[in-house]
Order: sequence, then structure tokens, then C-alpha cells
Amino acid sequence: MSGNSSCCSQDAKHSHIHEEKDRDHESCSCAQHEHHNHGHDHSHDPNNHKHSEEDHHHGPDCNHGDQHDHKSHNDSHNHNHAHNHAHDHAHNHKHGDSCGGNHGASTVNQTVTLEGMHCGDCALKLEKSISRIEGVAQVQVNFATAKMSLGYDQSQLDFDTIKKHIRNLGYSVQEQAAAKQSSVFRIEGMDCADCAQKLEKRVGALASVNQVMVNYGAAKMTVEHDGSAEQAVIQTVKQAGYTALPDKGGMPLVADERSFWRRNNKVIPTALSGLIFTITWALELVHAIPDSISTIFYALAMLIGGYRIARTGIYGLKSRTIGMDLLMTVAALGAGLIGQWEEGAAVVFLFSLGETLEAYTMDRTRKSIRGLMDLSPREALVRRNGEEMMIAIEAIQIGDTVIVKPGERIAMDGVISKGASTINQAPITGESIPVEKAEGDEVFAGTVNQQGALEVKVTKLSKDNTLSRIINLVEEAQAQKAPSQRFVDVFAKYYTPAVLVIALLIAIIPPLLMGESFQVWFYRALMMLVVSCPCALVISTPVSIVSAIGNAAKNGVLIKGGAHLERLGAVSVVAFDKTGTLTAGIPQVTEIIPLDSRTEDEVLSIAAAVESASEHPVANAIVRKAKQANLPIKSSSSFTSVTGRGAQASIEGTLFYIGSPRWFIHELKLSLEHVKDTIQRLEKQGQTVMLMGSGQDVWAIFAVADEIRANSKSTLEHLKAIGIERTVMLTGDNQGTAQAVAAKLGNIDYRSELLPEDKVSSIKELMDKHGYVAMIGDGINDAPALATATVGIAMGAAGTDTALETADVALMADDLSKLPFAIGLSRRALRIIKQNIAFSLLVKVVFLIMIFLGTSTLWMAVLADTGSSLIVIANGMRLLRTKAGSISA
Repeated sequence: MSGNSSCCSQDAKHSHIHEEKDRDHESCSCAQHEHHNHGHDHSHDPNNHKHSEEDHHHGPDCNHGDQHDHKSHNDSHNHNHAHNHAHDHAHNHKHGDSCGGNHGASTVNQTVTLEGMHCGDCALKLEKSISRIEGVAQVQVNFATAKMSLGYDQSQLDFDTIKKHIRNLGYSVQEQAAAKQSSVFRIEGMDCADCAQKLEKRVGALASVNQVMVNYGAAKMTVEHDGSAEQAVIQTVKQAGYTALPDKGGMPLVADERSFWRRNNKVIPTALSGLIFTITWALELVHAIPDSISTIFYALAMLIGGYRIARTGIYGLKSRTIGMDLLMTVAALGAGLIGQWEEGAAVVFLFSLGETLEAYTMDRTRKSIRGLMDLSPREALVRRNGEEMMIAIEAIQIGDTVIVKPGERIAMDGVISKGASTINQAPITGESIPVEKAEGDEVFAGTVNQQGALEVKVTKLSKDNTLSRIINLVEEAQAQKAPSQRFVDVFAKYYTPAVLVIALLIAIIPPLLMGESFQVWFYRALMMLVVSCPCALVISTPVSIVSAIGNAAKNGVLIKGGAHLERLGAVSVVAFDKTGTLTAGIPQVTEIIPLDSRTEDEVLSIAAAVESASEHPVANAIVRKAKQANLPIKSSSSFTSVTGRGAQASIEGTLFYIGSPRWFIHELKLSLEHVKDTIQRLEKQGQTVMLMGSGQDVWAIFAVADEIRANSKSTLEHLKAIGIERTVMLTGDNQGTAQAVAAKLGNIDYRSELLPEDKVSSIKELMDKHGYVAMIGDGINDAPALATATVGIAMGAAGTDTALETADVALMADDLSKLPFAIGLSRRALRIIKQNIAFSLLVKVVFLIMIFLGTSTLWMAVLADTGSSLIVIANGMRLLRTKAGSISA
């Protein structure tokens, strides 16, 4: 793959350009970045960071800002590409599998009008030249209309590069007006990955359509067009044998509430064809009807079951695509031509039955997402201008007040303005225990109000709420191609044409050159047509990805694509950020030691005044302590944060400093001999030590501690049980604190006193030694380390837009126990994908050998083809039933 793809990130103030983190440079992701002021290491950041867009181009080696310890509220935050933003607060520039707001499939189909083409031979040469460009999947030039239809991988290639090639060949592309509209359709009846690719090509050939992206996993198609193509798209989809239902935004709609057996257009023809075939075969078996009558009934069974198949196949041929429908039609008609009507009817029935069952199983798989869609009510009770009314959620505006009664689902994201209750957040976060919520607390759409009546002030539109975004991100993730899928695509690209050529040759060469029976070899050629389409192989990976990602989402784990799923399954080492991950992230001031006859209230009041301009957890702990003591917090000026060290501010004309002992020793040049023993004692107890003083002497020692999460130790033990070789804690805290925390967690490996670049270096070192490494943090801090790791995992992402957008994997709840489930599910998915691919290839090889040996029949070949697809789907669907508690080594 080319490394030229670029990833973009949009910010309210500026935009950065990034290199792809993925070593294969296969894809990129756009993330919108927000600035949060949280972190781990109690250090500080200069106020004015400024850089140009060019200075901020980085990739896996970027160490841009690993500690954002102190952050002023009025900081302009125009970031310099400094490598140490305080508080471990980096931008979260994470890279997924797609780029762009849609994040759909990477293949784009486009039709353009050419100028300067005046001969048929020119058209052929242009077609051949463009097809050789790396990243171009298919190209067709129509000399009569001077139009070129092409499909290309947008992660490898952009359209401007193609236009440059066209100009170099002496032609020009007629510029078209930018697309006025992007429409999303839910597709019913699409039951194979190969069908999705062909549908994408057909719709992309429409003159008014610029781009098409079909998401097979979510049965969703996004079409960029000139504003007039919607009906043409719906008609084209209908001709292809499917149903397109426009999705107008908001919560994704559930297309049809009827059962699958009532709404699918394959069920009735398949049932009738099968009934006629079975009765005729049974009567013929006991010689109850003559051959002439049985032939008529077999032909009738072929007609009823095969009409839809033939129509779709012929339409595909008109669109210059050879699909399985066309191949099966040829096989059935060929069987009839050589008098094998029984086999022709069997081919039609078995193929139609296989398609129907595939559609049913994929429908069940997709319910993993429909279940999320059904979580949100379609309307809610809203109070506007003193009146209460039921309003569709799409019409609810930001600032509206939604009234939620006990037992009802919350319809919108918002903040509780009145009332208190316990909220079951399991649908969003996977938490099994309801959470207490009161005024000022955030609530999510789709969660359940269990007890008290609530009034919720809406903070997000329905299309932007957490549930909608999770659904969209899951659907986009299911569309991403895993590395194993890329192998399958390459194999299928050459396998089908090769088998078709062989089928043609064995139908012609033995009868013409070797004097063999035409009927025998023609029959074998028909069997070759049946096994030429690698349906089971093509679907082997997507069905497993869809099932695993859907199941993970229902359990509060958002995996952002097949590539991340496979990488997570291959991880052997997990690195943890300490603060907010292994610990609760809410530090408390445990001890204040005033020096030189000063009082505790005096030094705490000054420390709070300095820290009031910061949002770091340690700073918040000091300010909180002062407020609890009802101490006055004086105003401060000239606040400055110093990267990885501490902060300083002027109070009533005196400059005060608060930060790490190292800062006071090495940069402020103050002697700490008189407090050395006290500092060592506190650090050995696992506490973080901060000093406060002027430029001349130390005024006080502050000890701050953060409680270890209740399930941290059990999670680490579970990870070891499922095969994780090594767990490592990375922290900026001192040696004593890190050692004490590590001991409480079972004496795990740790690395302490790490600056931002040190954490990145630690991840690289672990990757060099162990291969695949996962890094887990809070999704806002430690972004460079998360971006460097093979898989970056953000925890507590439900209320954090940045983490949802940028993490490779997001644990929606603030709960470490979901990590072993995520890794175990990924490992199981990886095993099933390998099983599916191996089984699919084995079936093809066996039947190709049987065909050449003459031991197979046409109906056996169809049964093997459809049967192997069903087995592969059923195997992949096992991932839907994987429970959080069932994960083991």
C-alpha cells in the first residue's frame, strides 16, 4: 500500500495533518479534537504554544504533548508542536480505518465525462492504462458516450491523481458540479458481500451519482449525487433484487417490523420451487408420473425459483458484472439443454434456499445493531413554554426540557435539571449496576430511569447523541476491512476469472481435440461455473467482524474496525496509564505539613490560589480541600504552567511555586535536606508529594493519594489467565509511589518518573521486544503513547466525544473489567476468521478435484457452495453469543 494517504483532524481553532499510525499505511481516520485539561503527572505547561500546520505533521513517532499538568482557563492554547504539553494531555490524534465523516467502505465508484476521445482504440488504451494505476479496482470506458466508470480505493488513491494520468494521456475530464446531496439508504435483502460490491458498481454507474459506498455489515448504502438521483437509486436497487429505504437522519430507522419470513422476497419463490421439486422427485421416484410430465414440473420449479435469480443476473450483465445469479442461471439452463431437468431444478432450488438462509442468518447478525436502535424511544414528553407535549425525538431541540417518568427510557442526552434517580446505563456502558444520578449529572439516551421522576435539559440533538454516535461508529467499524479480508479480496479477484476460463476450456478442448463426449465435459463445465464464485470465502471475514463488533457494542465496548479487532486479538502485552485507569483518578489531599511555624490554613489557602487556574486532578484536589475547610481563595495573576514540573502564580505581589521536588531541586535550586526524610516517607507510602514555596524557601509539603480501583487487581489476574504475557504500569509519579501501587496490584511491572516522550519510548521498546502492544488510558491524556501502541484503548468514553472519535477501542464505562472481555472476544474472532477461510478454501479445492475426476454432480456442487456459506456464517455468528463472563484462555 502506498504511504501517501493523509489523515486529517479538524479543530475549532486549527487543523493538523497526520501520518497514518498503522505500519501498513492502509488507512486513516479523521477525528475532531477537543482540548481537555486532565492528566497524570502533576506538572505544568507554558501558556503560549503556537505552531503552523506544517510543523504538526507526525506519525507513530510523534511525542507531541504527553503531560498536560496545569492548564489555565484563559490559556489561548494555540499549540506549539512542543513535545511536552503538561498533564499527559495530548491531542488524541488516533488513526482508525477510514478517513472522512462517513468512514464507510474505502472503495469509491465514480463516473466522469471525457473530452478529446475520438476513436474506439483510444478508449481501449485509456482503459488499459488507468487500470494499471495502483489502487484502481475496475475501469470501463464507453467510447460512444465518452464516459468512464471507475472504482478506486480512496485509502490508496485520490481522484486528482487519476485525472492527472488522464491528462497525461491527452484527454481531459469534464468538471462536474460538486455533489449537492448525500443520501443514506437501508438495503433489505443484501445477503452476500460480493452482492454488495456489485450493487455499489451498479449504482455508481448512474450519471447523476458521484460516489457510492455500500456497508455490507450494516446493510447501508451512502450515495453522493447531484440531488436528483434518489428515485433512480431506489429503482436501480430494486432491479438488482433488493429494496432501498431512505434513511433521513436522526436515529437510524428500523425499516420493517415484520418478521424476516414475511418481508423477504426470496421466501415465497423458494418455498414454491422447493415444494414442486420435492413432490415431482418423490412421484418420479415411485414411477407415478411419466418423464414428460416430470420434465414439465421440473421446468416449472426452475421458472418459479429461478425467475428472480435470472432477472438479477441479466441486469448485472447489462451493468457488465458477472455475479453468482448469472452463473447459476447459465448452469440451470445448461442442465436443461442437455436433458438434466431434475438437476437444473435442484440447482435453482438449492441455490435459492441457500440465498434465503444466508439472508436470514445475516438478518439475525444485523440485529446486534438493530437492538441498539430500539433502545431510544421514538418520542418524548417535552415541556415548552409551560406546556407539556409528546414530540418526536427528531424535533426536540437543544435546551428543551424532557420529562422522564420512573421506568421509562431516557430519550435524549442531557443534564438533570430537577430530580434524582438510579439510572440503568447498561445499554450504553455495559455496567451491570445502576448508577445514582442527581441534579447536574449527565444522562444518556437509551438508558433507563428506574425510580424517581426526572427533568432533563437536552444538550445534544438526537442525531448527535451518544447512542446515535455509537450506532454510526459501530456500523462504520463493521464496514472496515480487516487484514484477512484484504487477502480474501485479492484471492477472489483472481480465483473467479481463472475458474471461468478453465470451465470454458474444459467445455471446448476435450470434445474438439480429444474426441471426448460433449455432454460429459459440458456438464463438468457447468459444475465449474457453480464453484467459480467464492461466496463462502468472501463472507468468511465480514460475518465474523460484524458479529464480534456488534456483540462488543452491546457489552459496552466499541471496537472501531476489523483491523483493530484483529490487532487486539494478537496483543501479548498491555500497558496501563496509572492515574484514572488503574486508580480512580480522583486524588485526595492526605497530609499537609506546614514549615517554619506557618499554619496549615495559611499554606493551603496560598496553594489553592495558585492551583485555581489549573484543571489537573491534583490541582483540583488542593482547591477542593481548601473549599471543604471554608478557606478564602485569593486571586492570582501571571499563572504559568511548566512542562512536567509544576505551576507558578503571583499572589499579592509574591511569586509562589507548587510542583514536584525535582523542580525545586534542579531548577529553583533550593535545598531539600531538611525535608528529605519526610518526602521519602510519604513516597514509600505510595503518595504523590508536592512542594509549595517562594523562590527563596519551601513553605509546605502536600501529600496526595489516589485510590486503586476495586477491580484493577482482578482485571490484571484475568488478563494473565487469558494469555496476556505481560502487564506494565506507566506513570510520571515518583519511584516510591509507583512501587507502592505496583505492589498493591500484585507486583506488576512498572516504569516511573516518565515524561511524555519517555512513555512513548517505553511503548516502542515493548513493541520491539514483544510485538503487538495495547495501551489503555482515559482517552484524553497520554494520547502520544496511545497513538504509538498497536491498539490504543480509551476508558470511560461514553461521555467523552474525543475518546469516542479517536480511540481504536473504547470502553464506554469507567470499568477496567471490560478489557479482558474485549481482548478475549477479539482472540475468538481471530480464530473463527482463520477457521472460516481455511474451511472455504478446502471445500473449493475438494470440489475442483471431484469435478475433474467426474465424481461430483451439479446439485452436489450447488449444495457444497451454498452449504459452505451457511456453515461459515453460522460459525461467525457464534461470536454473537459470547458473554463477558465466558472468556477464558
